[in-house]
Amino acid sequence: MNKKLLEQVYNTSDFNTNGHQLIDQLTLHLKDKLNETSKKAINWYNPDDELEFWRNFLINGDSNNLFKEITNRTTYIHHPHYIGHQVSPPAPITALTSLISALLNNGTAVYEMGMSSNAIERIIIELICRKIGFNDLSGGFLTSGGTLANLTALLSARKAITKQDIWNDGSQNQLGIMVSEEAHYCVDRAARIMGLGNQGIIKVPVTEGFSMNTDILAVKFKEAVDQGIEIFAIVGSAPSTATGIFDDLETIGKFAKERNIWFHVDGAHGGAGIFSKKYKHTLKGIDQADSVVIDGHKMMMMPALTTALLFKNEVHAKTTFSQKADYLLSDSEHEDWYNSGKRTFECTKNMMAIHWFTLLKLYGEEIFDTNVTHLYDMGVQFANIIEQETNFELALRPMSNIVCFRYCAPGSDIESLNILNEKIRQFLLEDGEFYIVQTKLKGLHYLRITIMNPFTTEQHLKDLIAKIKAYVTG
Repeated sequence: MNKKLLEQVYNTSDFNTNGHQLIDQLTLHLKDKLNETSKKAINWYNPDDELEFWRNFLINGDSNNLFKEITNRTTYIHHPHYIGHQVSPPAPITALTSLISALLNNGTAVYEMGMSSNAIERIIIELICRKIGFNDLSGGFLTSGGTLANLTALLSARKAITKQDIWNDGSQNQLGIMVSEEAHYCVDRAARIMGLGNQGIIKVPVTEGFSMNTDILAVKFKEAVDQGIEIFAIVGSAPSTATGIFDDLETIGKFAKERNIWFHVDGAHGGAGIFSKKYKHTLKGIDQADSVVIDGHKMMMMPALTTALLFKNEVHAKTTFSQKADYLLSDSEHEDWYNSGKRTFECTKNMMAIHWFTLLKLYGEEIFDTNVTHLYDMGVQFANIIEQETNFELALRPMSNIVCFRYCAPGSDIESLNILNEKIRQFLLEDGEFYIVQTKLKGLHYLRITIMNPFTTEQHLKDLIAKIKAYVTG
C-alpha cells in the first residue's frame, strides 16, 4: 500500500493553499459576473466537443487549471443575463456552508452522525411551518430536491388515505391522484414510480389563464371513481413550472376536504412566497394543505439541492416509511425528530440545514421577503416591456418571476412562428450573451425567462428584446 499517497491526499498544508487559491478564484468569478465584466451568461459548446475536451484534459490537462476550467466552461448563474432555469444564484456565504458540510461529511440520518445539523433542521422546519400557517402539530424535514420531496409526500398521502396497507401487502386495486395538466413533470414521474400508471394520473385541464380548472374537479373525480379508481390525493401547483401560474389552492383545499383526500401543494418554486408580504396572497389556502414542498435552491438563494417537505400533522412525516433498522434506529417516539432517517429516502443526507440557518442568522427572514418580492416585481416589469413591443406577445400576465413570451412576425402562421421562436432561442444559446429557455403551451412555442438574479435590471431585459429584434430583422 502506498501510504505516502494517502498522506498527500490529506495534507492539510495543501488543503490550505488550494482552498485559498480557490476562494480567490471564485471571488474574482463573482466580481466578474455580478459586475458584467464578461458580457456572456454562457459559453456554449456542443456536447461532443465538451466531452472530447474533458477526455483530453484527464490525460493531458494541467491539474493547476482544473478548477479554472470547470468554472469557465459552465453557465454563469450569477450573471444578470442569466434568466433561464429556476436555479438560484446562491448567496456567497452558502458556498462556505457547503464547504463545511462537504468536509465534515456528517450524514444526518441518525443523531450522533449529525447533532448540530439535526437540531438546526428542527428549528428551520418549525419556522417554515409557522409561516405556512400550520399549528404546533406540524412538522417535516429537509430532503434532496423537489422531485424526491413530492414523491415522499405522495407516499405519505397513500399511506394515510388508502384503505389498504400497501407498504406491507402491496396494491390490489387501482389508485389515482388528481393534478393539473400543467403541473411539473416530477409529479407525473412520482405517480409512475408508485405504480399508478396512466390510468391513475387524472390530469385536470387548465383554464385560459393556465391554472387548474377547479370547476370540473367534481366531474373528473366522479369519472375516475366510476372507472374503479380510488383517488387518494390532489396536487396544487404553486406555481406551474412552465407558466409561473398558481392554482387556486383555497378551492382545491375545500374540494379535498369534502372528498376526504390528501391535499398536497407543490410549492417548490413559489412556496417561498410565504415570506413575501406583497405576494403571499398567491398562496392563499396553502395552510389547508396536508403537505407542502418548498425548495431552498430556487427562490431562497441556496445551493442545490435542499428542499423542505412540511406536513400539517407531523405523524404523517414519521409513518411514511414503517421499516425497522435495529442497528440504526430505535422505536422511541420522542427520538423521531432527531433521527431523520426514519422519515426520508436518504440514509445519508448532507448538512443542508446549515444553509437555511446561516442566512436566517446573518440576514433574518427579511432577506427572503426582499428576494422573492423583488424577483416577482421584475417579472411584472418584463411583462410590461413586452406589452409595449409591437411584434411580441405574452402567453399570459405573470403571477411570479416566470414569464412566457414570443416574437410574432406579421402575417406568419402558427407553424412558422413556432419555428422562428425555436431559432431565436437557439441563436441566443449559441451567442451566449443571454441565457433563456423555452416551452410549449397548447401547441404554441414560447420563449421563457425566469428572473432569478436580483441584479437583473430593466435595462438588461430591454437589451434582450433588442437583441432578439436585431436577430429577426438582420
